[in-house]
Amino acid sequence: MRFDVLTLFPEVILNSCNYSILKRALNENLIEINAINPRDYSKDKHKKVDDTPYGGGAGMLLSCQPYLDALASVNKEVSALTIIMSPKGEIFNQKMALEFSKIDQLIIICGHYEGFDERIIEKSGAKEISLGDFVMTGGELPALCIMDSVTRLIKGVLGDDESAENDSHYDGLLEHPHYTKPREYEGLKVPEVLLSGNHEMIKEWRRLNQFLVTKRKRPDLFEKFLKSDISEYDRKILIKNNLF
Repeated sequence: MRFDVLTLFPEVILNSCNYSILKRALNENLIEINAINPRDYSKDKHKKVDDTPYGGGAGMLLSCQPYLDALASVNKEVSALTIIMSPKGEIFNQKMALEFSKIDQLIIICGHYEGFDERIIEKSGAKEISLGDFVMTGGELPALCIMDSVTRLIKGVLGDDESAENDSHYDGLLEHPHYTKPREYEGLKVPEVLLSGNHEMIKEWRRLNQFLVTKRKRPDLFEKFLKSDISEYDRKILIKNNLF
């Protein structure tokens, strides 16, 4: 998969991809990352990429020409998707990450300053995406969050593909608790079922605790799950534990 990121700070993107999962995916040629600086495409003699907003107001807006020309320079795959990081966008989630992981190319436009000239959004046809109901200085950190979450879902990136499938939010639920050695730490013990060697009991315990954790921490997600197409296996666990 290829990520093409339009950013005024390409070093932020490229340097941040030299660690952990992203670096491994790069080294194994499972992903490719390009950073394109719109300033390089500015026709202004001072390489300006922003200007004052019509109608007045604080701050500077990013201009059409440098961004749209930078976008036009990107070689697009057939299945390419262009997104633009914006606090006005649809909230990013795990379902979206999974959808993005199945395409060949994700083009991400990062903003800065007071935002974009609206015509950049209109002309690019980009899907507006937000990480949440808050505002950041620029789109680079949100873009990296999306790149990380998408990359780990690409087949072969994680050593065990089940690692991603068991993540929180993969199926609408939060993840169950995890434990490692020692068996007891300052009076807190590992649940006996995890030491039993009974794989069926462990599987059921983990699924039950996904339900319990989600119900306690994110009741909104739990209620949404209860209204979904629940498997017979899940239904039995829910009924057995008076959760359905």
